[in-house]
Formats: sequence, C-alpha cells, structure tokens
Amino acid sequence: MEATPLLRARQELGLTKQQAIRKLKKTADELGIPLFVTDESINRQMRYWEQGSRVVPEQYQAPFCAAYGRSPAELEFAPVDSPEFVQASDEIAERITFSEVDRSLVELFESQTQNFRLLDRRLGAERLFEQTSSHVKQLEEMLKFAVPGDDRDLLAAALAEASALSGWQALDMRNAQDAWQMHELAKTGARESENPSIVAHVTAQQAYVLLDAERPSEALTLVQRARAKDANRVHPRMRSWLAAAEGEMRAAAGDTEGTYKALDEADQFLPVEPGDNDPELPFLALNSTHLARWRGHCLARLGANEAVSDLNSALDGLAGGDFRRAEAGLRVDLALALKTRGEENEARRHAKRAEELAGNTGSARQRARIGKLQS
Repeated sequence: MEATPLLRARQELGLTKQQAIRKLKKTADELGIPLFVTDESINRQMRYWEQGSRVVPEQYQAPFCAAYGRSPAELEFAPVDSPEFVQASDEIAERITFSEVDRSLVELFESQTQNFRLLDRRLGAERLFEQTSSHVKQLEEMLKFAVPGDDRDLLAAALAEASALSGWQALDMRNAQDAWQMHELAKTGARESENPSIVAHVTAQQAYVLLDAERPSEALTLVQRARAKDANRVHPRMRSWLAAAEGEMRAAAGDTEGTYKALDEADQFLPVEPGDNDPELPFLALNSTHLARWRGHCLARLGANEAVSDLNSALDGLAGGDFRRAEAGLRVDLALALKTRGEENEARRHAKRAEELAGNTGSARQRARIGKLQS
C-alpha cells in the first residue's frame, strides 16, 4: 500500500514516531495551541492518521504543517466541508447510533474531558460551558444504547466526570439549576460505574450548589453522606478532598471545632508522594498547596487570624500558574482575612487582583464574592 503524505513526510524527515510526536507538541506550544493530550494518546491516533483510515482533526493540522514544513495541500488535509470530513463525521455519528463502545473510544472521550478540564482552569467556565455541555450530551446518548459490560462501566464513569465538570462550570457562572441537574446526571453515571471515589466526588461536589444557595447545613449533610459511603474503598487523595470539603461546610455553618477537626483529617489522608494527582483520579488535583488554600479559605470564613499565614503560603505555590480561577478565590479569601485584621490597603490590593483574574476567567461566582467583600 502506498504511503500517505503524512507518513511520507515523517519518513523523509527521518523522524521516529516518538520524535515526531515530541516535535508536534513543541510546535503546537509555539503556535499557542497546546495539545493537552498524552504522548500515548497521540501515538494511538497517529497509527490511523498515517494509514489514512481517519481524518486528522483540525486542531492538529497547523502543528503538523509547521512541524513537517509542509502545506495543508501537501499533507492532503481535508477542509471541514470536504467529502472526507463529512464521511468521518458520519462514521462518528454511526458509532453513537449503534453504540460500539470499546476501551479506546472511552479513552478518547476521557482525553477530551481532560482537555476541557485543563482549559477550564486557565480560561474559565464562560468560554467553555457550551462545548463541555455538548460533550456531556454525546456521552449521555452513547450510554443510553451501550450494552452492559466493563466498557459500559467505563463509559458511565466518563459521563460522571464530564457531567461534574460541566456542573462546576455552571456553578461558576451562578447557574444553580444547570449545576444541580448536571450533578444529578453525574451521580447517575457514577453509580452505574460502581467506582466509589467517583460516587463520593460528584455527590460531595453537588453540595456546593447548596452552599452557594446559603444552605450550609444541608450542604454539610450531603458531604457527610458522601464521606460515609464505602469510605474504606475510596482513594486516600479523594478522602483528603472530602474531609476538606466537610471542613468548608462546617466553617460556613460556624462550627469552629468541627472545621479544624475536618481540616486536620484532610492533612492526614493526603498521600505523602509528590505530585497533585493520580492516574485513577484524573479529575482531582490536590496537594499540600491546595490544602493550605482550602484551610485558609475555611479560617477566613471563621474570621481566624491564622488564615493569612495559610493563604500567603498557598499563594506562593499557586500564583501565576494554571489555576487562575482558584487564585482569584484565594485572593478574595486573603482580602477578607486582611480586612478582618484591619489591613485595609493590603486587602484592597488582593481584591483588585482577584477582580482582574475573575474578569479574565469570566467567573461570576468569584465576582459576586468580590462584590460582597467591597460592599
């Protein structure tokens, strides 16, 4: 079989597949369109692209052209309205209709969810909610017709994770109805997946809809239920997250002693290994910096003096990174804690920076907190 232009270009450049992937990702970064996928994921797809059995997605075409020094025509990339592209879209639609679910397809969906997750941290919910919601609907439709088995369980878990992300985005936009409904869908997927860590996560995260509606006691009850169910089967990092979430609900309810107890438990459960995530928990980023931020947030709610120390410590590890919405929230907490101590000028400085970050990410939730702080 004759080599495709994409394969031929790589061979003419004398690149191995791994070298080509590294060059592709580096070029994409330089073009300002980073590819938020693993090398393994690209490697799997390149096999199909180089065989010509699948169309190269649009977001990869410019990086390939720049990396290989070829024009789109030379690599025979199909325009979006071409028969080849339409045929590929039809094939995807057919797969959804007949639900030919397999592990590789679920991995593609999870990779897409991870892309949305990483972009959400940097760009905010406002720019991504519509795309994320469409992604959730696609997963939901597939699950409706998927036959029982291990691959269906994996698809249910993927739906739970994507729905929880979309629900959190809705909450960030102060859309309580969509936030609640997305978390209900997430719980449905999580229960079918029978993954205790995912069930606990989406259940406890839904409590934030109640918390933002100023119903802290009900929010606390929901988190406690999430912590109690299958506790010994839940991943330690998730148990740490759940304990911190309970601490936040207790702080909102004014329970000082309970807040400190829950936060101490969060520290105890956090794995000692470096890093902030685990392969089995792609939706969760949690390390000592994040816990310090969380602790500071809770103590700021309680009006405790030591909140400033925890928040400054967390800011050192968070400022300027990818967690821009989180940084906005942290600076609001810091402004509140400083204002409580009478340090008005420093409080205004952090509130101003928080306002800038909230504007950049379109976070209506953080803007509302800033407005309350300034009133």
